[in-house]
Amino acid sequence: MGSGSLPALAVFDVDNTLADTAHRQHFLERRPRDWDGFFAAAPQDPPLAEGIALVHERAKECEIVYLTGRPERCRRDTLDWLAARQLPAGDLYMRGNADRRPARHTKLAVLRRLARTRDIRVLVDDDELVCQDARKAGFTVVHVCWTAPSGDLKDAQEREGRT
Repeated sequence: MGSGSLPALAVFDVDNTLADTAHRQHFLERRPRDWDGFFAAAPQDPPLAEGIALVHERAKECEIVYLTGRPERCRRDTLDWLAARQLPAGDLYMRGNADRRPARHTKLAVLRRLARTRDIRVLVDDDELVCQDARKAGFTVVHVCWTAPSGDLKDAQEREGRT
């Protein structure tokens, strides 16, 4: 990094990377899925110690960016959650409220946009398909799996473009 150049970015997912969503999975097991209930419960997500430690570690050498599939209407709750856990400040990129594309498409679009002007050191995410597509696009990826996988959540991310 030369003088005057911007630090590299470390890009972190939120749900099941930093925040444990297990307590609200039941909202997705119903038909129809209760999206309002699912997102309304997000402020109560317990932090995931491994993810919290990793974001602090990466912040020593990188600027932190948060990239979530949560809809824009959850911005205040998400920012409050990050601040309450004393996580490093960083830009928060969210899905548009009406955007139903799979997370792997929405997140890759943001990564590519960021990469036009910044070096992306790493993407840290729990979604296998997001990680696969990011790797194929040439990004360095840390695929985390410190929560039990949820079939309902995976379906929501890929087929319904909801988180």
